[in-house]
Amino acid sequence: MVGQRLGGRYQLEERIGGGGMAIVYKAKDLLLHRPVAVKVLRPQFGTDEDFVNRFRREAQAVASLSHPNVVSVYDVGQDEDTHYMVMEYIEGPTLKDVINQIGALPVEEAVRIAVQVCDALDHAHQNKIIHRDIKPHNILIGKNGRVKVTDFGIARAVTAATITHTNSVMGSVHYFSPEQARGGVTAEKSDIYSLGIVLYEMVTGQLPFSGDSPITVALKHLQDPLTDPRQINPSIPQSVENIILKALAKDPFLRYASARDMLSDLETCLSPERRNEPKIQFPVDDEMTRVIPAITEEMLEQAQWEKEGIRRTQGESDDEEESSGRKRWWWKAAAWVGAIGLFFVLALFGMNLVQGIFDVPEVNVPHVEGAPVENAIAMLKEKNLVPQVEEEYSNTVAKGLVISQDPAPPMRVKENATVKLVVSLGKQSIKMPDLKNQNRSVAETTLKQYGFTVDDNTFIEQENDDVPAGVVISQDPPAEQPVVPSETDVKVYISKGKQFVDMPNLVGDTLEEAKVKLYQRGLTVGKVSREPTYMTEEKDIVISTFPFEPNMKVQSGAAIDLTVSSGSYPADAKFAAAPITINLIPGETAKIRFVVDDARGETQLPEETLTESKEYQVPVVLSPTKNAKVTVYKDGNKVQTYSIDYNSLP
Repeated sequence: MVGQRLGGRYQLEERIGGGGMAIVYKAKDLLLHRPVAVKVLRPQFGTDEDFVNRFRREAQAVASLSHPNVVSVYDVGQDEDTHYMVMEYIEGPTLKDVINQIGALPVEEAVRIAVQVCDALDHAHQNKIIHRDIKPHNILIGKNGRVKVTDFGIARAVTAATITHTNSVMGSVHYFSPEQARGGVTAEKSDIYSLGIVLYEMVTGQLPFSGDSPITVALKHLQDPLTDPRQINPSIPQSVENIILKALAKDPFLRYASARDMLSDLETCLSPERRNEPKIQFPVDDEMTRVIPAITEEMLEQAQWEKEGIRRTQGESDDEEESSGRKRWWWKAAAWVGAIGLFFVLALFGMNLVQGIFDVPEVNVPHVEGAPVENAIAMLKEKNLVPQVEEEYSNTVAKGLVISQDPAPPMRVKENATVKLVVSLGKQSIKMPDLKNQNRSVAETTLKQYGFTVDDNTFIEQENDDVPAGVVISQDPPAEQPVVPSETDVKVYISKGKQFVDMPNLVGDTLEEAKVKLYQRGLTVGKVSREPTYMTEEKDIVISTFPFEPNMKVQSGAAIDLTVSSGSYPADAKFAAAPITINLIPGETAKIRFVVDDARGETQLPEETLTESKEYQVPVVLSPTKNAKVTVYKDGNKVQTYSIDYNSLP
């Protein structure tokens, strides 16, 4: 459909996305001269009343919302059998594109995105709209960093009963809530669960539940325990993990009561006093249903056989015990007395042995933080302590120095205890990521992910005829070069698109002069045509340009057509001479000047000084639309005007 015009107004330019029921195009609104996104219902659904109604319901749902984090709907219509919806165009990647590009996002960036999505959901829920398909694919990241929620394709008012339709469950299975997987009633808390999955994926780089089939994944949402995010990414603050765990509770009653409650939690989760808060705990249901194996006929027979065997054994042994019991009681008593005596002997020996083993002297742990690792190890060994060295990169501690120790002074420990030393590897050097051909927003997110400083001087815009606007042309340092992010000043050159120049004014120039001016501006000469003109009798003087006029913005490399004079007047031109007499008093001196206004335009003749009277024949050129007029100025004052009418001439 690219190139097609819908509703006589929206020119489809390129396909930018699509789903199961619709395709999304970038288009131009020819009336308002702005880019828009047009969602077009797939042709096979155009005659399906249910799909058409669902498509219209999406437009109605989004049109009822007005929020900076929700993609706006501008128009909805039908062009013959094509149903379409016109929306705000967001230039930038989806959140899924960003995650696929760089993996786990920095926690601060993930929380920033989640806050905006949660704010959008709170607004939708207050307007009785449930999104029901929250996933990274439906979250757009604009060039300015603003988050926009889109695709309310399966949204429905809160009063609707379920999300089931023709025995199928709609939405995206990896982001389902358990109640969606069951095909049950959908409420606001389903959106909260889906946002929890999105936040989990942003901070860990992976989905909590996956499988070989949609049914497998849906069952995991219902049954499988969640792997804590901090097990995958230990750098996640406990406060952020608590939000994810609460949003992903399988019991909706244990989740946030509303998107507003979750938003309030997100807005404060990165404050210093909350980052290390206790892990959230959920109540345990002792009456939960347990799986008990079915009792089979074979199991009943085995149990009966074992019961009868026990009875027979007891009957035979009763007689024997009665006859020999009196003989054994004395031996049993003697054995018990001997065992008790042996126990006390061994206990006394063991206490002495244990006391000798555990009576280990205590020593003060020396302070070794900031010391060279060799010195730190020597100081610990001097105290009969065992150093355990671990290494990690540090932007603040020089290579080979101890970053931290555990335990640390003023603690006292037993000799031969282990002291953990974290030793600096220095600043981490990485290979400079390749940003070329990425969108600006993706490039900026990538730089932040690797720890580079991004400010107003990082991105530099340049005009470029080959690279689309908003895309990286080049970078410094180049890709793959080893760099330390905290010490590297990165320059990223972004395309502004094709270069535009000002169209020069060529009218009145000779053809050769015009060619030089066009060449200097990066423009070329197109078609050259010659025509008679009233402007001049000289040949090859530029009369007009096409298709651009002077001072218009012209794309570099454009061809400019020139119309130049042929060296003759048009066939309908008429020629005359205006007879003018200048009378002077004897001895008078005057400065005389003529201004001619005719088909050639307005021309001022050279000024002349007279000392006596004189007669002039001033030549003029007339056209059917332009008469001639000659104005006489004496000593700067207008004294006479002589007019000639075109129709008065033969």
